[in-house]
Amino acid sequence: MKILMVCLGNICRSPLAEGILRQLAAQNNLNWEIASAGTGDWHIGQPADRRSIAIAKSYGYDIAHQRARHFDAGMLDEYDLILVMDKKNLRDVLNIASSAEQRKKVRLFLTDELEVTDPYFDDNLFDPVFLTIEERAKKLIKELNT
Repeated sequence: MKILMVCLGNICRSPLAEGILRQLAAQNNLNWEIASAGTGDWHIGQPADRRSIAIAKSYGYDIAHQRARHFDAGMLDEYDLILVMDKKNLRDVLNIASSAEQRKKVRLFLTDELEVTDPYFDDNLFDPVFLTIEERAKKLIKELNT
């Protein structure tokens, strides 16, 4: 299974989701390919935000090697599942989709209504955002591995 995590800049939320789900999949011996991208192109090639790297490390995850990528239309065919962090990301990705098959692959990371808060402008949000993403990633492992 190939899963893509998407947020705005690909430096805070989606790198956390990528790193957490990748490590959990490996621990569960799942041969999944996990990646992330951003709908914005400001940070292409840059590492994750230092605060995301730090919070992940404090919980035993290493995301320091990840680099930001820009979401493009080809990813809609490349990945089996595209999980976006908020409703704006959802709209942006669905606007790029050109078929019902592509749109079927795209959904919110949490639920149909809940979004992952963007912690970029508030240092205090990184810990609760991390915990939210980790909890959902653990549930995804169970949901998708049945």
